[in-house]
Amino acid sequence: MEEKRPKARREYKDTVFRMLFSDEKNLLSLYNAVTGRSYEDAKELEIVTLDNAVYMGMKNDLAFLLDLHISLYEHQSTKNPNMPLRDLFYISLEYQKYVSDKSLYSSALLKIPAPVFIVFYNGAEDMEERTELRLSQAYEHFEGEPNLELKVRVLNINAGHNAELMEQCRMLKEYAQYVARVRGYTASMKLEEAVRRAIKECIAEGILADFLRKNRAEVEMVSILEYDKEYEEKKLRKAEYEAGEQEGLNRGLAQGIVETGCAYGVSKKEILERLQERLNISCQTAQEYFARYSGKKIS
Repeated sequence: MEEKRPKARREYKDTVFRMLFSDEKNLLSLYNAVTGRSYEDAKELEIVTLDNAVYMGMKNDLAFLLDLHISLYEHQSTKNPNMPLRDLFYISLEYQKYVSDKSLYSSALLKIPAPVFIVFYNGAEDMEERTELRLSQAYEHFEGEPNLELKVRVLNINAGHNAELMEQCRMLKEYAQYVARVRGYTASMKLEEAVRRAIKECIAEGILADFLRKNRAEVEMVSILEYDKEYEEKKLRKAEYEAGEQEGLNRGLAQGIVETGCAYGVSKKEILERLQERLNISCQTAQEYFARYSGKKIS
């Protein structure tokens, strides 16, 4: 009989990273590796990831309380400069829950746990070992010190990176090995086959063996969804880049046609016709280019 597989995940699709580190012992090990602490009792850690902390279909991976801090851990397989803004939304929801039974009108200062934001990156694109993203980088026309800042530390957890961190957290190291194996096999076989082969080999070699045995069917399904999504996002970014590149070429050519035409006294009608013919654009777009580069109003 065909193996029964879990039904597709709810609205939010899980990731192997989140499945692995939703386990409190694994998460405590990761926390110790990141902070240099040596906590041993997983009961000291309280996972507070909110089920409703969703923004545009994106959900914070892990949030937990420990050592008077609230840590928000996020896994990313693509570069995302908007993580500070996303984390701002997430932490706002966390704080709302944290003070839900307290009065913000109290004369006493409400104490809240200090936030820590970390992204674990394992995408195929090159990235530094460690980098920092800031909310203020998104501000337009910004000068001086920001009145609102949020810093996100990004750690590259691809195999071969951040070796010390990997050695401190065995689960993270083995997770990176599993990911590298899946990616390597997708170059020569179908995604489904690559995932199944990676799982089989990792179990045989003792890489995430217990976790994969226990959750084999779900890991297989989640991995296929995860890496298929990653592939689609790559195609989308490539298409966006090519569209932007073409737009830049069109603008440069349009500017040359308009400025040259105006300099030699060519009529507006002829310039518009030349724009439409050379760039294969509509009359309206041609008029917009003319207005932009001639400095004259459209009549």
